[in-house]
Amino acid sequence: MKKSKVLVLMLALVLSLSLLFGGSADARKVDFVAIVTGGTGGVYYPLGGALAQIISNKVANVSASAQSGNASVANCNIVAKEDAETAFVQNNVADSAYNGIGPWKGRALKNLRAIASLYPETIQIVARAETGIKTIADIKGKRIAVGDKGSGTEFDTRNILTSHGITYDMIKPDYVDYSVAASRLKDDQDDMLFKTAGFPASAIIDLTMSKKTNFVSLSPEAVKKLTAKFPFYVSMTIPANTYKGQSEPVQTIAMMAIWVTHEKVSEKLVYEMTKVLYEKTPMLYRAKKDLESGAEILAKVHQQGKDVTLDTALDGITIPFHAGAEKYYKEKGLMK
Repeated sequence: MKKSKVLVLMLALVLSLSLLFGGSADARKVDFVAIVTGGTGGVYYPLGGALAQIISNKVANVSASAQSGNASVANCNIVAKEDAETAFVQNNVADSAYNGIGPWKGRALKNLRAIASLYPETIQIVARAETGIKTIADIKGKRIAVGDKGSGTEFDTRNILTSHGITYDMIKPDYVDYSVAASRLKDDQDDMLFKTAGFPASAIIDLTMSKKTNFVSLSPEAVKKLTAKFPFYVSMTIPANTYKGQSEPVQTIAMMAIWVTHEKVSEKLVYEMTKVLYEKTPMLYRAKKDLESGAEILAKVHQQGKDVTLDTALDGITIPFHAGAEKYYKEKGLMK
């Protein structure tokens, strides 16, 4: 057989195999997507893991994975450096990062883009009952878990203390993740913790099951001052009996947890990820009777997942949306 005929037969065989097993090499190319979350004791971690599974199961040729991170401030930096495709962050932190405020003064992260607003994140302030701490004014000289350095919790802690005329020089700050903070309260190593997350939070549930605690409310004056100075904060009440021993409602503030990316992630990919979050689409390898939206699946994973809805997808977002997310929201009539 002539060499040219052999070559033709080989090319035909390659073409036949490619059609049999899924088409061209480009069609089989897999995009890897990271979702950077927070500590394992918070809400970001379980919701991020579930969202990664949803994307992997519902978006063709995409493999998504959730990664534990150091929360909002660090997550903004990671995404802006393009070390990860997406992350969960607080809307107030994203606003500061994009506009070059605070830690980002002189180095604004202008490539940050929003995908969706997810759920309210509430600032929860919990003290060991035996310390006698009942108000923010009681914490002077106390050992306070203010949040991990570079976290949204620590960002909020500073804002709250400043609004009460308290500086870090007046307390003994402990820069630890909230899961570690809960353990330190249980072991009497810290007196109080701040935690910014959806409620109920597993770390605080665990703490209240083994230790008598006081949940500290913010005064109406403090809430008014904070919401006036920082428009991304809203007044929030933690209902009574959310946690063991918490018999009264707790007055505090909240912001929104949002899903962000950077501008170089493809429009098609972000569009498809946004779509499967809100629409009833089939699993790639299951029957259509299993149709569920990503939000419906998240609602089964954690109570805060119930707040992930298309109606609130734009809430609290002050940075530009990614072109792929914007395309989807325009199709749904949420944007012009």
